[in-house]
Amino acid sequence: MTRNKEDYIKEIYKLGGAEQQVNNKQIAEILNVSPASVTEMLGKLQKEELIVYEPYKGTKLTEEGMKAAVTLLRGHRLWEVFLIEHLGYTWSEAHEDAERLEHVAPARLIDRLEKYLDYPAFCPHGNVIPQADGKMRIPKLKSLVELKAGESSTIRRVIEENDLMDYLQELGIHIGSKVVVEEFGACEGPVTIRVDNTQKQLSYKAAGMVYVDEK
Repeated sequence: MTRNKEDYIKEIYKLGGAEQQVNNKQIAEILNVSPASVTEMLGKLQKEELIVYEPYKGTKLTEEGMKAAVTLLRGHRLWEVFLIEHLGYTWSEAHEDAERLEHVAPARLIDRLEKYLDYPAFCPHGNVIPQADGKMRIPKLKSLVELKAGESSTIRRVIEENDLMDYLQELGIHIGSKVVVEEFGACEGPVTIRVDNTQKQLSYKAAGMVYVDEK
């Protein structure tokens, strides 16, 4: 499997392709490629029985495709833990280099890395790390903008976009931080929050990419 094919499999999985059909437009947007490139690659993946592709309907992973995607995600998220906790990487640096390492590390190395890290359940950005058998227990979360003014919760996950991660780290926002929404600016203006007893402001867009406990 080439790195390009692995990227397709992983992103289809992240878009929900294990349970439902994912349309070509979604895949093109997240991978920043042309619709024609997506169609061509999906044809190759279908021949290798990694996906089931129905024109005008969408793509769903086969059991083999799902296994491949879970293996990639497991390696990626374990590398992020290692790079941040042991090498002092920032969130965005760890995400960038984990994207490279996930494609070259053999399964035995990932198994030993997981043991060395004492079997972490989440990556530093709050994403669930799949177990070796592919099982994942996904917590119920909602975005900060779904809270009402005055509500409190705990930050559990952030979207892995480099600019966003750098922005949040500069503000001192961490996974596990207690957060209270104090005020929403008019017309999707800044969101004023209190994190660990310190007042901060997030853009409305950024707040929509920060996830907290649903209850």
